[in-house]
Amino acid sequence: MMRLPRLSLRLHPAALALPLLLAGCAIGPDYERPATPMSAQFKQLDGWRLAEPAEVMRDDQWWARYQDGTLSALVRDIDVSNQNLAQAEARYRQALALSDGARAGFFPTLGASASASRSGSSGNGGGQGSGSNAGTRYEAGLTASWLPDIWGRVRREVEAGRATAQASAADLAAARLSAQSSLALAYFQLRVLDQQAVLLSQTVQAYERSFTLTRNQYEAGLTARADVVQAETQLEQVRVQLRDLDWQRAQQENAIAVLVGRVPSDFSLPRVDGLPRLPAIPQALPSTLLQRRPDISSAERTVAAANARIGVAEAAWFPDLTLSASGSLQHNNFADWISAPYRVWSLGPALALSLFDGGARSAALAQATASYDEQVARYRQTVLDGLRETEDALALLRTMEAEIVQQRRVVALAEENETLVTNRYREGIVTFLEVAVAQNTTLTARRTLLQLQGTQLQASVQLMTALGGGWDGDLAPETGPLSPRRTTPD
Repeated sequence: MMRLPRLSLRLHPAALALPLLLAGCAIGPDYERPATPMSAQFKQLDGWRLAEPAEVMRDDQWWARYQDGTLSALVRDIDVSNQNLAQAEARYRQALALSDGARAGFFPTLGASASASRSGSSGNGGGQGSGSNAGTRYEAGLTASWLPDIWGRVRREVEAGRATAQASAADLAAARLSAQSSLALAYFQLRVLDQQAVLLSQTVQAYERSFTLTRNQYEAGLTARADVVQAETQLEQVRVQLRDLDWQRAQQENAIAVLVGRVPSDFSLPRVDGLPRLPAIPQALPSTLLQRRPDISSAERTVAAANARIGVAEAAWFPDLTLSASGSLQHNNFADWISAPYRVWSLGPALALSLFDGGARSAALAQATASYDEQVARYRQTVLDGLRETEDALALLRTMEAEIVQQRRVVALAEENETLVTNRYREGIVTFLEVAVAQNTTLTARRTLLQLQGTQLQASVQLMTALGGGWDGDLAPETGPLSPRRTTPD
């Protein structure tokens, strides 16, 4: 059995403890979350107040509030087949791998080597003779080195890597939420188009009856030919509008197919009567719900990573202490190498410090500081954008609620007027032109009501998205949203 030599090395205990004591500190600023502008409450919708975070509960499936089974099934397909989400998930795994790689700096590196070499020499001295000498050398060795994290450079790199991975996890959650909201918006628009088609189909039937009535009156000599032409023109115009809805629906259907990772030519959704149920909005919305928005969480984690990189840049100004050891067995004869090899070893520390680098370290520190300032500004801007988007959605919901109430009144008045004008036309009091105007007014009012209802549904989706996925849910942890496939590194 091969025996390695026993090395006797006496070091003062203080010398051994010094790297460990110094490793307790870390160069660079400790991270503190930057202050951000935050309103005490949302100004839209009178009577709303600021809720306490304890008043909310988790809401992972915000789309279920619409009570639409088809929508819920489509949203579940996003996690499986959406390719943009697959890209974000792959980027998250890359960030995790980089974070794991940064931890390797805490540990020593070990190496092993083995070699067999043959060498020789020859010479000719004064023409009196010649000779040669050749031999083989066998060698096997082990090396170990460790760079103690005295100044906290590795710890700052790990901190930056962990924050970056958490930011990537938040980006993954943001991609998922974006895909979900895009799907919901496209689906609701498709449902509105279906209701528009139902309305136009009913209108075609009504206009066909009006055309038949006008033609019969013309044949009876009660109306002019112009009335028949007007009735037929109106009927054909509605038929054209009905055809126009087909390509609009096809566009929304194709968009949904791509979102769920399907080939558009192989995907279709059946027509469904009625619109989804509008979720009831609570009377208390905490502005702190914005803290769980994935983009805000990602921006905050990016700030933390930039802060840690300042420490990495500052650590470059301090010397590196490397502890290394090596040992090898050597012999010119393979059999003797096994039984009685030459033993070579070395052990000792080494200090290394750059004395002059032309300003490279200063530039790196300035760049890290500027990057931190940039990310702080980006974080604060993201919070402001989140507040604006929430206020916009609330304002739109409030406006749509009032407009829909008013538009229902408009529809009722238009229908009443159409009935009165049609009866007068039957009695021969007015021309068909007045009937056509009344019918078109009713159709426009009904279509406008459907559009407002669709906008109201879209505004509710925008509000849920602006709040990070619904208005019920625990505040996001400081580490940001996590991927279901793997947890964020500690």
